[in-house]
Amino acid sequence: MNLTRCEGYAQCAFLAPDVFRMHGAEALMYDAEPDDAQRDRVVRAAAACPVQAILVDRIGAREATAPAAPSAATSPGPVLPARPFGSALSGRRDAAVEAFRRDGRIVIVGASLAGLRAAAVLRRDGFTGSLSMIGEEPYQPYDRPPLSKQVLDGSMPSGHTDLPLRADLDVHWRLGVPATGLDLAGKEVHLANGDAVGFDRLLIATGTRARAWFDDAEAALDGVFVLRDRDDAAGLQHRLAEGPRRVLVIGAGFTGSEVASACRERDLAVTVVERGPTPLVGALGGVIGAVAADLQREHGVDLRCGLTVTRLEGHRNGRLRRAHLSDGTTLDAEVAVVALGAVRNTEWLRGSGLAVGAWGVGCDAGCRAFDVNGLVTEDVFVAGDVARFPHPLYDYQFLALEHWGNAVTQAEVAAHNMINAPPDRWPHLATPVFWSSQFGTNIKSVGVPTFADELVITQGSVADRQFVAVYGYHGRITAAVGFDQGKWLEFYQGMIEAAAPFPPDFRTVDQPADRRPVPAQVPDRKTRDLEATVVVTGHDPSERRAELLYHG
Repeated sequence: MNLTRCEGYAQCAFLAPDVFRMHGAEALMYDAEPDDAQRDRVVRAAAACPVQAILVDRIGAREATAPAAPSAATSPGPVLPARPFGSALSGRRDAAVEAFRRDGRIVIVGASLAGLRAAAVLRRDGFTGSLSMIGEEPYQPYDRPPLSKQVLDGSMPSGHTDLPLRADLDVHWRLGVPATGLDLAGKEVHLANGDAVGFDRLLIATGTRARAWFDDAEAALDGVFVLRDRDDAAGLQHRLAEGPRRVLVIGAGFTGSEVASACRERDLAVTVVERGPTPLVGALGGVIGAVAADLQREHGVDLRCGLTVTRLEGHRNGRLRRAHLSDGTTLDAEVAVVALGAVRNTEWLRGSGLAVGAWGVGCDAGCRAFDVNGLVTEDVFVAGDVARFPHPLYDYQFLALEHWGNAVTQAEVAAHNMINAPPDRWPHLATPVFWSSQFGTNIKSVGVPTFADELVITQGSVADRQFVAVYGYHGRITAAVGFDQGKWLEFYQGMIEAAAPFPPDFRTVDQPADRRPVPAQVPDRKTRDLEATVVVTGHDPSERRAELLYHG
């Protein structure tokens, strides 16, 4: 299900109610692996969807065999529309490109949504050479958004989130064995088990992991969780099902807010502690964050902003007992969920010669990785959460986006560029789209809301929790956020891409009387903690080199 496209029309919920269900006005929940008895209903629902947001495996891939061992060769992958070989290509194809398409070796590190999408596009577009995928987890690639939604509310098992399978991908899988190093000169990826996997071209799609609690001993207490992977979700769901007296959520970003929502769905007492002034302030700014705060409190969340958790305390038996807060108070809790953001998985690349750090892996708009000198590499590409790339819509600032839609579109661009000559390559210019379902409300954004200085409510009512807020920066529209107004976001995406003036001057459905822009209250991101230092050596241009020095 591509929820970046979904606009909440709900035909699918009428046609296949055992697979799709509406939660609130627009928030759609779904079973990613419905029973075969539902197949005809799902196909009809997919055909009826006005925005074609439902992806159906039509090629009988359920008969494909799952990998029996990390090195087994199997063929799962997302189903993509058939494309005749060569129909999307233009310009010259020299002999070297054709030879690489036929006999080249591509390695994808990261058995993720981005990695799987890239593999499917490579095969779809005619790459017949060797294709290997390396993944740290022992599982086939699975969808992560349902982990904080359907899995936590108990409507879907954590093992029911596999991405669609196809039977013709022909991938050599190395699952359950993380990559530990990259030899650029020797063109090898080194694995934790001592193996080395050679490549001609490499795609880095290692994504992110949950930021751990700062104290290892406290993080190890029974009842302290993070939420990033399938095992995290299964463990947390099991503990929530036991009915703890109180759940503490540390951090009110999207993950923390969705966890709080799942707790209230189960009628569990939940306290959310957020160091910022509002939930979601880092993503949507303080004005819309205040709306999110009201939404949480209206649904019974004990929301405490402007505070931090300073210490977690356990019983003698090692189970979580209480939390100590920065205002001197304590809070008894049996479960704590640490939702303090993500860390990009780049440690395995340190010393490789690539420009990597806490910000991710730097790359150009064609997904080619930068080396430490700032030069693009021709054989190493990046996609997904771990990529940091320049976006022309945002003053060519480098963005690192942890978005489902970005992982899909950037992976397709990277895969295309890996098997095409430079004149035929594409830039990654997709406008970012993100969604979150919480407290029965579908929150969807297009663009980059933090790239803004003002916003205005253009449609609907904030009091009714159904509205569109449009963001502007220096007189042009840069983003829009809708609360249960997803059907309008495509219109605003067109305005963003056309650099339309802000404040917008057009008539809309359900237009509010007061359309005065207000400050967006976006946190100041101009100063950052230094994560790395670059030293430049040499005098002659042919001798000058950069060296990346890390700080702990």
